[in-house]
Order: sequence, then C-alpha cells, then structure tokens
Amino acid sequence: VQLQASGGGLVQAGGSLRLSCAASGRTFSTYTLGWFRQAPGKERVFVAAIRSSGGREIYADSVKGRFTVSRDNAKNTGYLQMNSLKPEDTAIYYCGATKVVLSGLRDQEQYYYWGQGTLVTVSS
Repeated sequence: VQLQASGGGLVQAGGSLRLSCAASGRTFSTYTLGWFRQAPGKERVFVAAIRSSGGREIYADSVKGRFTVSRDNAKNTGYLQMNSLKPEDTAIYYCGATKVVLSGLRDQEQYYYWGQGTLVTVSS
C-alpha cells in the first residue's frame, strides 16, 4: 500500500482543515488507518485511527472533540477533519496503515506504511 497525504496549509486559530490520505492498491480496505503528527523539535505522536471497515475511531486526548477521522474505502481514501484548530496543532501530519486492530494503534512502530506528510500551520 502506498499512501499520500494532502490538504495541509496555513490557517488561523479556530479554523478548519481537512486532510486526505490517498492509498494505492486494492487492499486499503483491509488496513487500519492512523494519523500521527510531528511538531518542530518533537517526536511523532498519535492523533487518531480508524479500523478497516470504519467506525470505532480512537483519538488522542489533545484532539478529542475537535478532530474526526473517517474513510471511504470505495475511494481508497482516508480523511482527518480538523476543527477549532489551535497553534499547538501546528505539525507535519502523516497517515499510516497497519493490520493491527486492537492494542497498539497508538504506537507508530505498529504501522507498516506511511505517507510523506503534509504540513499544517496554525497561526494565532
């Protein structure tokens, strides 16, 4: 599976962005899709994940209630809708794919495939 993240950009605090993760290959629908982010000078951290058939999303506490992860398997695409953005959301956002369905979804080491990342900058 090859992944390509897009949709990043510059937005003011309180604004919204929707990131997309386009996948190649016929097996995208069999993978859990995860989103991670890496802020300048910091490690990559978990943001959200959605299982292969959709539903049962999980979120980092820092984004719960503001971000929504979804997917359209017919289009081989995953999404991260980000609302009420804050300056601390500024980071490069990566999408990843894994066969893990239960524990370990917050661990980037469990992901087999990664997109190239898309930069989100939130100004105050």
